[in-house]
Amino acid sequence: MKKYISIAIFFGVILGTVEAQHINVGIKGGINGYTIKGNNNANYKPKLGFNLGVLGHIHLNEDFALQPEIVYSLQGTKYKSNGINVDLQLNYLNVPILFQYMFDNGFRLELGPQLGILASAKSKVGDTKTNVSSDFKKIDLGVAAGLSYVRPSTGFGFDIRYNHGFTNINASNATFNTYNRGVQLGLFYLFQHKS
Repeated sequence: MKKYISIAIFFGVILGTVEAQHINVGIKGGINGYTIKGNNNANYKPKLGFNLGVLGHIHLNEDFALQPEIVYSLQGTKYKSNGINVDLQLNYLNVPILFQYMFDNGFRLELGPQLGILASAKSKVGDTKTNVSSDFKKIDLGVAAGLSYVRPSTGFGFDIRYNHGFTNINASNATFNTYNRGVQLGLFYLFQHKS
């Protein structure tokens, strides 16, 4: 709970450092295609999930903006272990801080760091779920890069983003390194959007 409060305070401090007339707050949601990459020769396959969260869009000047977000994201992968199908469900609270270049036509290029906090981890075999949170590190540091578009007259937009984890999330085996990799496609709405 302390981690969530700290994130909320950090988010508030960022918003408070910029003049209020340049800030938009919004909501977002979409789908994920996540997997895990590792050096253990496992055949990890993509897993579909969803993401849902809030965002702040801060105009720094006419061309550049800062977009912090807090997003709950269902991630993981699918693989076979000894011939048995395993569905690994990794749920994160992700906090990306994106720097954006804004084109005049509503398109934006975005890039920035992302902090991921593991909310839960479960391994599903058939109808049986097992809590495997102790097998994974609680923090995942990475980078997010993508493209977004907002229609200024409505405040509605979409984004597509690639997330690349740099943290070895494996906490159960020092021999194997595993990393989160994922693509997100989402829709968002900015309240009282300023072009």
